[in-house]
Order: sequence, then C-alpha cells, then structure tokens
Amino acid sequence: MDQFQQNPNPTEQTMQGKYMPMTSVASGLLQQIAQDVYSYTVQIVNIAIIDLHDGFVLIDAGMPESGTTIISTIKDQFGEDRKPIAIILTHGHFDHIGGLEELLNHWDVPVYAHKLELPFLTGQINYPEPDGTVEGGLVAKLSPTFPHNGINLKGKVEALPDDGTIPVLQEWRYVHTPGHSPGHISLFRESDRTLIAGDAFVTVKQDSLYKVLVQKQELHGPPRYLTTDWQAAWDSVKELATLKPEVAITGHGLPMAGEELKTGLGKLAQNFGETEIPDYGKYV
Repeated sequence: MDQFQQNPNPTEQTMQGKYMPMTSVASGLLQQIAQDVYSYTVQIVNIAIIDLHDGFVLIDAGMPESGTTIISTIKDQFGEDRKPIAIILTHGHFDHIGGLEELLNHWDVPVYAHKLELPFLTGQINYPEPDGTVEGGLVAKLSPTFPHNGINLKGKVEALPDDGTIPVLQEWRYVHTPGHSPGHISLFRESDRTLIAGDAFVTVKQDSLYKVLVQKQELHGPPRYLTTDWQAAWDSVKELATLKPEVAITGHGLPMAGEELKTGLGKLAQNFGETEIPDYGKYV
C-alpha cells in the first residue's frame, strides 16, 4: 500500500471543478445490451443502467461534472419521475465517480462499493499518481494531468456484503476483481450471463488517443496508467473468463457480445502476461 497517499484534509476531497475536455465518437450513446440493462457513454467512459421498472440501479457515475448530463439523459429515456434505488461503484477512479456528487445532490440514494475501496471514497487515501512513464500511447503520456485524489462522500457510501450479494440486485452478484484498484468489482447475472466489468478489462486500447477517439473495438486489460497490481489484474481477467459471459459492458470501449467476447476474453486471459503487462512503468 506504499503507493497510496494519506490525505491530510479529507473534507476537501471533491471532483467539483475538475472537468476534462476528453470525448469520443460514442459520447452520448445509450444502448440496450441485455434485458433491462443499458450502457451509456459519458465522454470516454461507460456507465450502466439496470432498469427495475419501479426504479433503476446506476453502475458508476461518469466523468467529472457529468452529473447534470446523466440526470437529463435518464429523464429523457426513462421518464421524468424515475430515480435510482442505489448507485453501485465498480471502483473510485475519477472517470467512474466524477459526476457522483452532483447525482447525490439530486437523488438522495445509497452508494455501494467494495470495502477495500471505501478509504478512497471517504477522503482518507488518494489513489497513486497516474503513470505517465508506462509503456503506451498518448493518453498514457497525458495521464499525470488526471485527478487521482479520493473523494469524501460524507457517510453516503457503504460496503457491499462480503458474500458477493448486492442488496438492491437479487439476480446479480459481484466478483472482486482487483488489480486496477484494490476494491475493484465486476457485476454478473447468471441467468443471461451479462457482465458489467468496469475496468477489469476494456474493449478499446485505452492508452491510445486515436483508438479512444474512434472507439476501435479490441479487447485489452485495464488502463495501464492507473493499474498498480498487474498480477492481480491478470488473475481477475482469468476469473472473469471462467464466467463465459454472453455480453459485457466495460468501463471503456463499446459493448461486446457472443463468440467474439468469449473467445477474445479467453485469449486475453491466456496471453495477458505477454500482451497486456507493460514492459516498463512505475507499477510494473
């Protein structure tokens, strides 16, 4: 845990005022990828919406200062009076919790995350600085400018149960998939083998600016510049591959389904050490 920095001023941790002008051709795209499951792209990151008819569950919260856009999209697509039952975080990096404070100001709902992610969501610890020296493309080189502080949700976040259950999603379970962050989780529904993977793996080469902009679809491990434990990241991909998902929403890149997903994820798990772990970088 040496790379994690204690935060001396936890009450000051926020994503407000940290807007980042990064986007892709998929920004604003809302897609239904399974029964009652939707992927929504916010600039360069995806969130998931699970429609429960009497409400919905939001998975992750997009880029900094994207809360108003997320709220507007949900109202337009699902109805003016709809509100979430809860928000679940795959992890707490800036591009997955950026709009969270705005969302919680609008919707007073519980937030759930893995217990190992809570120190970053209660202002106690900052994430490691993004690694601009890691092997990779232009996004990796730009990454030291990305926010890496934790935020303080001031009592609005609670830990998920240790047994993999999700209090507000009876048909789903979570899988602890660390490596990209200590408390990273992925969500899986056995009945139709739907996977919400967060950044455990992605479907775009996230360190390449061109591929991010055009959303060129290809399977990769987690974004290199923020991944600090590569062995754990590899083990997480291996575990997700054993689930043999039929469709997946990842934190970055377009949704993927069918044989392309199952075969590609199997190959990723097998070849991860050769193709995904960088040759050099601070956390390699």
